[in-house]
Formats: sequence, C-alpha cells, structure tokens
Amino acid sequence: MEVEMQEDASKWEGYTDWRNRAALKGRHGGMLAASFVLSVEVLENLAFLANASNLVLYLRKFMHMSTARSSSEVSTFMGTAFLLALLGGFLSDAFFSAYLIFLISASIEFLGLILLTIQAHRPSLMPPSTSCDNSAASPCKAVSGSKAAILFLGLYLVAIGVGGIKGSLPSLGAEQFDESTSKGRKQRSTFFNYFVFCLSCGALVAVTFVVWLADNKGWEWGFGVSTISILLSIFVFLSGSTFYKNKIPRGSPLTTMLKVLLAASIVGCSSKTSSNDVVDFSVSSSTHPFSKDLQSQEGENIHSQSLTNSLRCLNRAAEGKRIHRLLECTVHQVEDVKIVLKMLPIFGCTIMLSCCLAQLSTYSIHQAATMDTKIGNLKVPPASLPVFPVLFIMVLAPMYDHLIIPLARRVTKSEMGISHLQRIGVGLVLSILAMAVAALVELKRKRVAIEAGMLDSKEPLPITFLWIALQYLFLGSADLFTLAGLLEFFFTEAPPSMRSLATSLSWASLAMGYYLSSVMVLIVKSVTVKAGQSPWLGGESINHDRLDLFYWLMCVLSFVNFLHYLFWAMRYKYVSTGARS
Repeated sequence: MEVEMQEDASKWEGYTDWRNRAALKGRHGGMLAASFVLSVEVLENLAFLANASNLVLYLRKFMHMSTARSSSEVSTFMGTAFLLALLGGFLSDAFFSAYLIFLISASIEFLGLILLTIQAHRPSLMPPSTSCDNSAASPCKAVSGSKAAILFLGLYLVAIGVGGIKGSLPSLGAEQFDESTSKGRKQRSTFFNYFVFCLSCGALVAVTFVVWLADNKGWEWGFGVSTISILLSIFVFLSGSTFYKNKIPRGSPLTTMLKVLLAASIVGCSSKTSSNDVVDFSVSSSTHPFSKDLQSQEGENIHSQSLTNSLRCLNRAAEGKRIHRLLECTVHQVEDVKIVLKMLPIFGCTIMLSCCLAQLSTYSIHQAATMDTKIGNLKVPPASLPVFPVLFIMVLAPMYDHLIIPLARRVTKSEMGISHLQRIGVGLVLSILAMAVAALVELKRKRVAIEAGMLDSKEPLPITFLWIALQYLFLGSADLFTLAGLLEFFFTEAPPSMRSLATSLSWASLAMGYYLSSVMVLIVKSVTVKAGQSPWLGGESINHDRLDLFYWLMCVLSFVNFLHYLFWAMRYKYVSTGARS
C-alpha cells in the first residue's frame, strides 16, 4: 500500500494538495474538483455577458455615443478583457497559482461592477438626456469628463478581472486530470467541451433574464445582478478549495523563451558554423533542473531527448557554446520554445473568426434594433438575440461529447476521434458561411426598408428579427468547435510550465479579433469616403450604411484565412500523447 501511495504521489509532483485522498485515488477527485470550476464559470460568464451583450445599446442610448463609436468601444472593451487573459495565464505559470489569480481577478471585477452599478443608479453620474433625442436635428452630447472617467474605470476594472479569470480558470480545471492514462485524457477532453457548455449556460441567463431586467427595470438592476453573480462565484470557488490540485509556479516561461531566442541569435551572429550541423544531445537528470518534474508530471512524455531538425536555427542555443551563464539553455528548453512557436500560426489563423464573432455584440444588435422584435405578444430585447447560438451550443456540446466523439473514435480507431485541428477547421468553415448568411439577411432587411419607405423611420421595420438568428446560429456553432478545440489544443500541446499562458492564447485570439473588427470598421469607413462613395459604415442610421458589403468583405477574408489555416494545419505534428494515437 505504501508503494502504491508513493507511485500515485509521483504523478502529482509539482502540484500542491497531491495528498488529497480523492486525487490519489484518481477516480472521482478530478471530476469533482473540475465540477466546482465549471460551476464558477457559469456564474462568471453570466456576470460578464449580462451587460457586455447589451453594452452597445447602453452606450448608444444612455451615454449618447454614435453607432460607430459605441460599436468600436464595445469591441475595444471586449478585446482588452480577452487580451488580458495572457497576463492572467502568465502570472499563473510564473509567480502565482491559478487559484490565487482567480481570487484576485474576481475581486477586481467585483469592484468594477460595483462602480458601474452606482453610476447607472445615480442620474447625476450620467450625461443629461433632456431636450435631445439623438437625431440629426437634436443630437445628444456624448458622455465626457468625470462621468466618462467613472464609466471607463468601471468597464476596464471588469476587463482586468475577466482577463485574469479567463487566463487561470480553464487551465486550473484541466490540471485536475491524470493525463498519464487514456481515461484521464478523455475526461480532460470532456471538461473542455463542458467548459464551453457552461459558458453558454451563463450566457443564457445573461441574454434573457438580465438583459430583460436592464431594459425594463433599469441598468442598475442589470449591473447589480452581475455584481451578485461574481460575488457568488468567489464563494463557490472557495468551497472547492480542499479538492483542487494546484500547480506550483516554476518561474517565468517568457524568460525561458527570450533566453533561448537571444542565445540562438547571438551564437548565430558570432558563429560561422553551418546551420545544417545539428548536434545531438542526450538529456540526463543533471542537465535540466526540472527534468524530474517533467518526467513525472502526470505521465508527460519528454517530447524530445535530442535536438530536432525543425526550427534548426534555435538549436544553436544548446550546442554547447557558452556565451554567458544567464544564457545557458538546455535541450528541453529549446524544444519547448519550438513547440510554442509552432503553435503560433494556428493561433494567428483563428483571429479572423474572432473578428466575425465580434459582430454578434455590435452590428448584429444594431440590425435587430431596427426590426420587429415581437414573438407573439412578447417583445424581445435585441440584445437577447445571442440566445439562439447559446441554446444551440447547449444542445450540441453534450451531443458532440456523448454521440459524435464516441462514433468518431470507433471509426478512426484513435483516442481523440476528431483532432483538435479538425475541430478548429470546422469552426472556420462555419464562420465563412455565417458571414455569407449575414450579408444576404442584411440585403433582405434593407430591401424591406426601401419598399416600405422606412429608411429614415424610427419605427420597427415590418420584418422579424428572427432572420438575424440565422447568422447567430452559424457563428455560435463556429464558436463551439473552435473555442473548445483551441483550449484543448493549446493546453495539451504546450510544455507543462507554459500551459496557463498557452491556453490564454485562445482568449487572446478573441481579443485580437475584436481589435481587428474595430480597425476594419475605421478602415472601411475611411476608404469608402475617400473613394467618393457614401460610407459603408458609420452613418447616422444603419439603414443608410452598406453593411451587406462589409459582411461580404468579411466572408472573402474568412475564406482566404481558411486557406492559410490549411497550409499550417496540414504541416503540424502533434506532440501530446493521445493526440498522436
């Protein structure tokens, strides 16, 4: 029994709380701990999306920003929140545990939501709305000065908190499983599928109940629910503390990457040795300070016992030429950096899809706001449109995990069934279709407005907003396939010391997509104006814009991006166990 306990304990070397009985048995400990993480994600995403989904209308109606500016501000806010996930992942890997980063980040988001709630509750902290109707004849003055400072301070405190949570929570949940066994790897894959499912559960409450509450009872109620939700998530997270296995930080992974790149560059500049001369180094326990941890950590295979021929220019960093003590690199460090660099093209190819997703919370909301939002006697807030992809994801995610994947495993005779890169590819194809559908729906909406003579009318157009749901369904499906695939791909392929940071690349892709969306709006508006045309985007009314042409542009760019993705995906070789089976 003592020997068995020692063997079990070796699996969790590099983790705290490995003596936890459930963890040692490896039966229910992983799923039990992960269930707390999944519950927390429901509450956290509810708090974030409850107002982010409707924020564009809040900025337009109550902060009196123009359509273009409100869309741009939302894209920037969302992009910043997701980009800060890199900081959360970096701190989790380097200096703090994911456990601590979550608690700190949730507290920061809590403070930001309190500030926004107070502003929404007190009219004196809002811009005046009397004697203006935001029309061309009587425009309202956009929020400015101290009131704008309160708004943006609250928003970006929320963004900092969201970034830290997104950067730490997925990796914390995935670390609970024993990846040295096939069962553990399958459970981890299930965790990522249900992580996206739980994102949708939180989003469902956010875009239905909370959006209705904000529209009908006041925005202080919407922000208030978000504040309560993030507070509850902290208590739920703390209640699972005794079950978590927390990875011990090993120092900055960025330091390792910079050291390898710098060493390889210096040696390359000072050496006349041919790059084809590759030295084969064997790794002993004395050559790598963490070799014992790397070998024992959940059965992680040492992916390289010698320098490989890929990215051979980096091999110079470990070829034995001593430059300085601080620039000494081991073979494992060089090979770890190679793995990260090989994943970056995959990351880059998902940014365009994220740019398409940005339209869900910007122009799609503006479209729906001009249409008939009644279903029978029920008037649906435009910001509740994401309920369609959310419901579809909640149905598709369990089907994918319990029906599609088992069938694929039997057909392909592999552990994964459908590879990470195949899932991402399916998402990219769906995003192309989504933009084509969005362009066609916009053409139909504009035609109805023209035929009804309502281009300048403030009344709802005689066309149901359910037409917009079509593009939401395609983009929601794309999000399911791509996000879950990206999270698992980056976690399983990355070196153990860089997993939180690598997983954060999934959120960074969303961030870059939102930033790209803002940039594209500005470029398209500028180019079309200079060409002597009426601007495609940014007019006083969306009915006078050429949003359909903008969507066609997105469709074409998404197709080109997919071809770019195929180039890199077909050349990528998996590192992780299970991915190769």
